[in-house]
Amino acid sequence: MKELSTLLLLACAVSLDSFMVAFTYGLRQMKLAFQSVIMIGLISGTVFLCAMALGDWLGSYLSEKSAEMIGGGLLVLIGIWVLVSFFRSDSSHEKTEPYEIKFEIKSLGIVIQILKKPMMADMDESGNIAGIEVFILGLALSLDSLGAGIGAALIGLPVILSAIGIGVATSLFLSLGLKSGVILSGWQGLHRFNFLPGLILIIIGVVKMIG
Repeated sequence: MKELSTLLLLACAVSLDSFMVAFTYGLRQMKLAFQSVIMIGLISGTVFLCAMALGDWLGSYLSEKSAEMIGGGLLVLIGIWVLVSFFRSDSSHEKTEPYEIKFEIKSLGIVIQILKKPMMADMDESGNIAGIEVFILGLALSLDSLGAGIGAALIGLPVILSAIGIGVATSLFLSLGLKSGVILSGWQGLHRFNFLPGLILIIIGVVKMIG
């Protein structure tokens, strides 16, 4: 039961970015087909599975207690990074152009930009996320959970079940975000809750480290 509650909390933390991106699309009346939502969920689950497989492999060289300490510490560090990113972006002015590192790998650069500005996923400006745009958006939303996947494996969460949970949660949060954006099109203050994933990850990490 404790393991299941930890998995549910982790799924919510990892998938909340998907909700916020979809909420933005809903506000802008952009379209994301049901098949695309499922595809993004599959991409997220697959990437998380790969990250957990890596964490599981690393854990085979560690004692159970050491793996839990390192995994918990990794989740805490990721949570702190999320919080720092939130407060930095919240205190910055939109008029100020942030300094951006330019990547030589153009596809990676696009993914990083989509993480910062979700509207950039609609590269042809059609108002509909489709084709290769779905794959790139799915990859962008998955990159943020790589470290969490490694940490989740080290604290002992089941690999397959966790990956399935992340995939389902991502699809579910995308659907909820789209509908919420359409319904709450006059309110854009939801971004103030972007700190929640970081807080949840920190709580999970601390509990596993002291448990």
